[in-house]
Amino acid sequence: MVMEKINAANDKALEIILNGQPSLVGIGKCLDVVPGMTEKTLLHAGPPITWDKASGPLRGAMMGALIYEGLAEDEESATKLLESGEITLDPWHHHDGVGPMAGVASASMPVFIIKNETYGNYSYCTLNEGLGKVLRFGAYNKEVIDRLKWMERVLGPLLKEALELHGPMDLKTLIAQMLQMGDEGHNRNKSGTGMFIRAIAPHVAATSFDLQDKIDVLKFMDSNDHFVLNLTMPACKATLDAAKGIPYSTIVTTQARNGTEFGIRVSGIEGGDRWFTAPAEYIDGLYFPGYSQEDANPDIGDSVITEIAGIGGFAMATAPAIVQFVGGTPQDAVNYSTSMYEITHGENNVYQIPFLNFRGTATGIDIRKVVETGILPVINTGIAHKDPGVGQVGAGIVRPPMKCYEDALQAFVEMLEKEGLV
Repeated sequence: MVMEKINAANDKALEIILNGQPSLVGIGKCLDVVPGMTEKTLLHAGPPITWDKASGPLRGAMMGALIYEGLAEDEESATKLLESGEITLDPWHHHDGVGPMAGVASASMPVFIIKNETYGNYSYCTLNEGLGKVLRFGAYNKEVIDRLKWMERVLGPLLKEALELHGPMDLKTLIAQMLQMGDEGHNRNKSGTGMFIRAIAPHVAATSFDLQDKIDVLKFMDSNDHFVLNLTMPACKATLDAAKGIPYSTIVTTQARNGTEFGIRVSGIEGGDRWFTAPAEYIDGLYFPGYSQEDANPDIGDSVITEIAGIGGFAMATAPAIVQFVGGTPQDAVNYSTSMYEITHGENNVYQIPFLNFRGTATGIDIRKVVETGILPVINTGIAHKDPGVGQVGAGIVRPPMKCYEDALQAFVEMLEKEGLV
């Protein structure tokens, strides 16, 4: 009886995930479009955290965001403001959004607006800054702030106008095509970014902006292979949020990390809103020249949302070239993808792996299977320096802490016991 309830609930959750239709429908100012945003709120990646427990890159991004907003003049004044409690710190996931790496977003930043056309829910994400010394990796020097100001003043408004000329963009089809072209949607986004530029470029040319602004925007996107990551992430978020709150479902609908803790949320536990956390792990990867694991911060960012939706690390077999960025061999990439079928409820009906005879990617992480098999979800990700102000130092492979899944399963069993079902 209990197993029937759980399996039926998981069937429903998977059906909702597979039926999701995320589309890019607009770009707006964070303060104006993100639910619950205020002028003195900073959104961040991962589960809830306080300033005193924040990691170096998260602290750097928060300080940088306050300097960018004009709420602080420098690191010292930003730190005092954050210590005062006057600034609200809240996870992106509590505001229908996601943020890569540190994930920090403030009121003035432009954000993508994604709609799940099937179920009507929305998600949000900032625009991608590029790699290296950027806010999301904890850097906040003048170059970083100037770039953010340009994104606010030119990039966001110009792309907003171009998107209005283009109309809504089907992100599910875009992601499916990416997987057929050697991307996996998390750390390899070359073809996806190229397809986005191809689709939007004619409309960029048709905007009312100055010619130099149009050139600058196209050059910026072209120089940033990860630009479309900030679309794949909220596309996955919008898809998964629709499957929250299904009674008796053991499907994971949120995975995220803030640089201190890794956290998950499960569809059928307390409406899908309860966090289960454990200390974040260190990443095994490749480092930029001059850096090593001694410089690395533990795992950080909301981009692991891609893995839950069946792309990212779960689709590494589609992107053998990614091992040049995260380490390992092409066979490792295949092994990662195939092992994920053991911990998921089903396979994707759209996201497919050509090398595996177009088999659908593993989709719908089941906490029961993770604990039973001992196989943890595979994640490929960037590596941030442990100190604020430095930025990215590498990329690699990481697994979540098992405690998150064990604690979630224990809570699920306790819930069943209270209802007299076990």
